Amino acid sequence: MENIKENKMGILPVNRLILSMSVPMMVSMLIQSLYNIVDSIFVAQINEEALTAVSLAFPVQNLLIAVQVGTGVGMNALLSRQLGEKNKAAADRTAANGVFLALAHYAVFLVLGLTAVTLFFRTQTTDPVILNYGKTYLMIVMCFSIGQFIQVTYERLLQSTGQTIYTMYTQGLGAIINIILDPIFIFGLLGFPKMGMAGAAWATVIGQVIAASAAIYFHHRKNTELSIDYKSFKPDKKTIKGIYNVGIPSMVMVSITSVTTYSLNVILMTFSSTATAVYGVYYKLQSFVFMPVFGLNNGMIPILAYNYGARKKERMVKIIAYSIAYAMGIMLFGLVIFQVFPEQLLNLFNASPEMMTIGMPALRTISLSFILAGFSVICSTVYQAFGRGFLSLAISVCRQLVVLVPAAYLFSLSGNIKLVWWSYPIAELISAVLCVIFLRYIYKKYIKNINTQSILR
Repeated sequence: MENIKENKMGILPVNRLILSMSVPMMVSMLIQSLYNIVDSIFVAQINEEALTAVSLAFPVQNLLIAVQVGTGVGMNALLSRQLGEKNKAAADRTAANGVFLALAHYAVFLVLGLTAVTLFFRTQTTDPVILNYGKTYLMIVMCFSIGQFIQVTYERLLQSTGQTIYTMYTQGLGAIINIILDPIFIFGLLGFPKMGMAGAAWATVIGQVIAASAAIYFHHRKNTELSIDYKSFKPDKKTIKGIYNVGIPSMVMVSITSVTTYSLNVILMTFSSTATAVYGVYYKLQSFVFMPVFGLNNGMIPILAYNYGARKKERMVKIIAYSIAYAMGIMLFGLVIFQVFPEQLLNLFNASPEMMTIGMPALRTISLSFILAGFSVICSTVYQAFGRGFLSLAISVCRQLVVLVPAAYLFSLSGNIKLVWWSYPIAELISAVLCVIFLRYIYKKYIKNINTQSILR
């Protein structure tokens, strides 16, 4: 093995380490969440049909995110473990293959964007206005998603070596560019033509390309622990398999959200298009609460994987405990906001009286699941860091496909939409119980006897 110096992830005090690596990610994801909210606020100014179209497009956008983030999680977990083991050659190989996979995945979504968008929307609605809005928006987002794939990949490379401050810069830059361009492109300001939904999509992809360019720059200038030889690169099957061992369960886990959202959109459309718009608004708003927890995750995965590779038991236990405490604290804050200010939150989206009537009970009921959700998110991340992504997948399948969607459907048969929202707290309660069981398994198998067991590679 080639020697590399001890990384800060193995020596800094745990609480300080988590905060130093996670806070930049939390800030950048808060900015990203703000972009998501502002983007929908501007779209809502067009009309409610436009807002509904964005809600119906979300499952595909989430699928795209699932593939790129899932691959990033797999690459990050493998790479950080290799750095912890002082195996630089393997880490460099993992980084190069991660970039290759990003390009391959983009090619798949480019083809889908050119061929499958119309069919996707026709399975959800026959409204010609919503169809036109949706096709215009989603086709641009998918066909020009190269920036998002590259951005996520290089940000993960920075995160894997503890350089999370630079991912805050890249994500923040992309989000700010998007927020600035949204009103200019949508409404035709500063001499630009009025593009409506197409403007919202172009603002998104341009922000992603600029962020990707910044991420590549920071990697090559600041990420001295990794080097990628682009000219002599060849795909390595063993490395790709190692990335996918963790990455595919993570992809499927996030993709399940696409299935869930698609199913709930279909269920809610039986009530009204406004109900679907409310659900879309909820997803935008909840991202402002969940994104900081995901930022905590992004900081936590390389720390935990590194210390696993370095066989530092006490640090691993502290990392998990601190992360759970911080996540549940963040979600408690979100719960209070949703309970106290639902009307103000909905008014951000130019809510009609009908949207307000449906939306206020929805926000208050769903948010009851937040604290349990924070616990489950961290637990799922722990499983991934130890290379046991299938445990995270099992949790996600149970929560969303076994409990959430069936419960929402059964409640919808009553004709009372307020009951549909209770499917969320029920699903989170059941998944939290499973998380406790799996967390005990991880501790006994991988942490308790760390000094006497072999590290799986």
